Amino acid sequence: MSANRLGQKEPELAPLKILVVAAEAVPFAKVGHVAEVIGSLPLALKNLGHDVRVVIPRYGRIDPIKFDLKPVGDTFKVPVNSQLENVYLTETTVPTNQPHHEVPFYFVNNEKYFDREGIYSYPDDDERFVLFCRSVLQMLLHLQWQPDIIHCHDWHTAIIPNLLKTLYAHDPFYQKIASVYTIHNLAYQGIFGHRVLEIAGIGDYGFVYPQQDDSTAISLMSLGIQSADAISTVSPTYAKEILTPQYGENMDGILNQRQERLFGILNGINTDYFNPATDRFIHTNYDINNLAAKAQDKTDLQSSFMLPVKPKVPLIGMVTRLANQKGLDILAQIIEPLLHLDVQFALMGTGDQYYHELFEQIAKKYPDKATVTFTFNSALAQRIYAGSDMLMMPSRFEPCGLNQMIAMRYGTIPIVRSTGGLADTVENLDPYTGRGNGFTFEEYEPDALFTALKRAIEIYKYAPTWHELMRRAMKTDHSWRVSAARYVELYRKAQVFHTADTLQEVS
Repeated sequence: MSANRLGQKEPELAPLKILVVAAEAVPFAKVGHVAEVIGSLPLALKNLGHDVRVVIPRYGRIDPIKFDLKPVGDTFKVPVNSQLENVYLTETTVPTNQPHHEVPFYFVNNEKYFDREGIYSYPDDDERFVLFCRSVLQMLLHLQWQPDIIHCHDWHTAIIPNLLKTLYAHDPFYQKIASVYTIHNLAYQGIFGHRVLEIAGIGDYGFVYPQQDDSTAISLMSLGIQSADAISTVSPTYAKEILTPQYGENMDGILNQRQERLFGILNGINTDYFNPATDRFIHTNYDINNLAAKAQDKTDLQSSFMLPVKPKVPLIGMVTRLANQKGLDILAQIIEPLLHLDVQFALMGTGDQYYHELFEQIAKKYPDKATVTFTFNSALAQRIYAGSDMLMMPSRFEPCGLNQMIAMRYGTIPIVRSTGGLADTVENLDPYTGRGNGFTFEEYEPDALFTALKRAIEIYKYAPTWHELMRRAMKTDHSWRVSAARYVELYRKAQVFHTADTLQEVS
């Protein structure tokens, strides 16, 4: 209970019933950072006292024996593309870090659409995720569980807020359910032909055309943006950036129309998992009171990558998708001048073939200074976070970014372009005041990146200053605890918006 200014007790708000809907979630299926969010945020919400459940498709790669999936109820039929598909649910639970706290994870099963090794990027993705979204709403009746909030993530789930405002708008079971729609990356919108509306059964309802070159294309994301009771994205700065043509991906017009419903909430990381004191993948465990042990992880990384073991030479790590968005185009222009300095460079990632070939040639030309690994391996990534002195993220845009948060957790100093979530998490070092936890640059230019790198390399020479910088970075709280509390605030705002919209429709 809390006291108001008159000294009277105000009633505590009731716990919420929250359904989190996404295409992927760790530990079951992962393509990108969305899976990390869905694997962590619901656990943090549960620890705050809320009834949280999660649903994703059951892909072929999700082993029902390994994850102890149990059937839930009978098969039910779901309409898609003017047909009825048989769907059934399976369920498991994921424990939080608190005793007796578990989160139910449901899986939508349909062999035709989901019993495949991949997650998405199939020709029939429109039908697949329409079926998933329709199944999610049908399953609530099947379970007889009525959430207060449905929290949808990215384009794969964007039809759900629209369905609640169209096909399901007059069904008493669904009328009180508010929706929150989270944009993780505006560049991936789920663009399909006009027929996707017919597949979803909403062709007779109004919809938004995005301003695409092909005026017949439909962005599923636009349906989520126009229909959700509240919209969020994964950092406060990115929420502002996407209102501009520069970052708006042709959606800034729609977003500006709903600006009063748009909020930015920074993602968190799983600080129990990403913990240098307990990480089982790194060579030597350490913490903020034992930074000297981190040097052994650096030696291990240098040896593994066939680099000379040089404790005093700064090792710059990079774990990234090899694409222009991640700043590879400006890095390519300064990589050789960088390697003429007294540094080492370790890159891990996959992506554009152009960058595979470019950095492969760099590694061959500078074998004592550069190493590249064209894969993604989570265990190796954690060794890079632990063994590097610095982590480079020169992104053109970055909705949130998790790598910089993980790096700071390991005492590895981020060097980033100040955009999106990078701007919200990394404060440029001021050596005179002692403020800051990394190095930033503003302009998306090779020279600006090179200047930031040289600043970091120069500061690295002063061990006391660098060690204090490491400690400040490690003290930065990027846990889900803070972000989850902000999501709860957003859910309650969404309920207020939903009630106001309902009353307006009635009047």
